[in-house]
Amino acid sequence: MSLSNTYGPGRFALSFELFPPKTDGGVRALAGHVRELMKFKPSYVTCTYGAGGSTQNRTLEIIGDVRKQHGVAVATHLTCVGSTRDQLRDYLQRAQGLGIENVVALRGDPPQGETKFTPVADGFSYANELVAFIRGEFPEMGVLVAGYPETHQEAPSADADLENLKRKVDAGGDAIITQLFYDNADFFRFREKCEELGITAPIIPGLLPVTNGAQIQRIASLCGAKLPSDFIAALEKYEDDPAGQFEVGVDFATKQSAELLEAGVPGIHYYVLNKSEATKRVLEAVEVPVGTPS
Repeated sequence: MSLSNTYGPGRFALSFELFPPKTDGGVRALAGHVRELMKFKPSYVTCTYGAGGSTQNRTLEIIGDVRKQHGVAVATHLTCVGSTRDQLRDYLQRAQGLGIENVVALRGDPPQGETKFTPVADGFSYANELVAFIRGEFPEMGVLVAGYPETHQEAPSADADLENLKRKVDAGGDAIITQLFYDNADFFRFREKCEELGITAPIIPGLLPVTNGAQIQRIASLCGAKLPSDFIAALEKYEDDPAGQFEVGVDFATKQSAELLEAGVPGIHYYVLNKSEATKRVLEAVEVPVGTPS
């Protein structure tokens, strides 16, 4: 099912993000976690791929299997990194052949060891160019784009970042999934600024339930997300107690989710890190609206 049928008046879309495991054992373990997550009837599931497209084939395998086994709509990530137009076209054709109806269109991060993004010859420099390419050559595919409540790290200003987001939506983005954040006030400000700029696409908060304090501090530092001081203090209280940190993280994500739902968000996208336990606990604790059938 394309995203054009996912969001709209009276609809709510629950979604999950996976990444391709590096081993066959990891693939088997992921299948079990996906079965648990499917109990919550998500509207769609997305899957990333490794830096520079290093795991593209496994991404298609993973997300294609999710589509086939569970009958749920799916989306593959796609970046501009290291790919020509012909390579992007080939990837999208293969995705379509597996029943993958949607794309998360991103510029992508510079390859490891590089600080500046450099497009390949006959490639794209910006995500809005990729969105326009998909919309022009694969008009039936749904397109998700990324938004940054705390501003993209490379953006010269918050206003410039929002203008860039508007270009992506104007090029054909159906909906916006945000980068993870831990202060809902940042999301609400971001949503308000988008509305002021005339961005009308659905804005979906992206949440990562914390299961490990050290891990989330690494992740947050890489993407420029801030962790509230009281949340850090609560995690540090259980520094030597993994189960305690898990409970702190689940409690925080539950409260964050409940507040967002109360504010009427059109969906929530959970970065599950290929696990089901934390997200399952959160969804069992909050009243999630009925999702759009897949």
